[in-house]
Amino acid sequence: MSKKQSLTSTVEHVDITSFDARPILQAMGAMSFSAREAARAAEVLSAMIRDPECSIILTIAGSAGAAGCLALFADMLRFNLADAVVATGAAVVDMDFFEALGFRHYQGTPHVDDRELRRNYIDRIYDTYIDEEELQACDRAIKDIADGLGSGVYSSRGFIREMGRYLASGHAQKKGSLVQTAYELGVPVFCPAFSDSSAGFGLVLHQSERPQAHVAIDSVRDLRELTQLKIKAHTTGLFMIGGGVPKNFAQDTVVCAEVLGQEVPMHKYAVQITVADVRDGACSSSTLKEASSWGKVDTAHEQMVFAEATTVLPLIASAVYHQGDWKKRPRREFAKLFDR
Repeated sequence: MSKKQSLTSTVEHVDITSFDARPILQAMGAMSFSAREAARAAEVLSAMIRDPECSIILTIAGSAGAAGCLALFADMLRFNLADAVVATGAAVVDMDFFEALGFRHYQGTPHVDDRELRRNYIDRIYDTYIDEEELQACDRAIKDIADGLGSGVYSSRGFIREMGRYLASGHAQKKGSLVQTAYELGVPVFCPAFSDSSAGFGLVLHQSERPQAHVAIDSVRDLRELTQLKIKAHTTGLFMIGGGVPKNFAQDTVVCAEVLGQEVPMHKYAVQITVADVRDGACSSSTLKEASSWGKVDTAHEQMVFAEATTVLPLIASAVYHQGDWKKRPRREFAKLFDR
């Protein structure tokens, strides 16, 4: 197939406002296995929303955004279901910012000759295709943003704020991205492994042209800033999609605060949706109960959901949205912590 023939069926993003998942989750709560885990996860997220002292950190790893959850993530900010975001660079740049620039992800198939995809400059995420030429345009947009900033060291949060400003200033071809929504609502977004994405390629281009005066990203500042947020918030809940660096980074704020001589409670609530296997001891798959041994997560209100995120996340988010408790929550606007 030609490149044009391969890139025809776009991935459409689920709209959690268009259906009410509360009845099906209620029914799933009377079942077992992943069904009951998902129903319990919705209850824990709802408890976070109802707790007036609780601030919610959304962490995103994996490719659920490319698979159809980009609007869902932005809606979690729009409808006050999350107060801060920690994500992979791919989730923020290669998926969300990429589509905000007007590009798309496409439905494909895993049963394909990947050499043929390479010849057509098509990248594959399981059964989803991306136009590599469009990804390189995304790289260049990151370079343009960096070129327009003063040289110096930025946290990923600070740079992502500038990405949101760039989109809001007229460069967005698709409205409502997570990056732009976060910028407009004062929600900080952290990418501790920011360079592991198109952001990295764009910043390499930027630095190669400006070896003496350029923008650099400081991941240590990311940890310090996110820990500052944890200290300010005090009571927190984690809603985690996948595992990886975002999961551990958000959990580590409790330990980091302790290192700084600040006493803060463990994360009071936690949900993780993952398909990772616990038996290899990896951080991505480590249970929330295990995190309690490190002093990171309390076990009173926690739920592991062993399911692929796109199958249960829309149900959980829709149910909590339609429950409506988010309407009573004050917005934290934690980005103001770093604008002083």
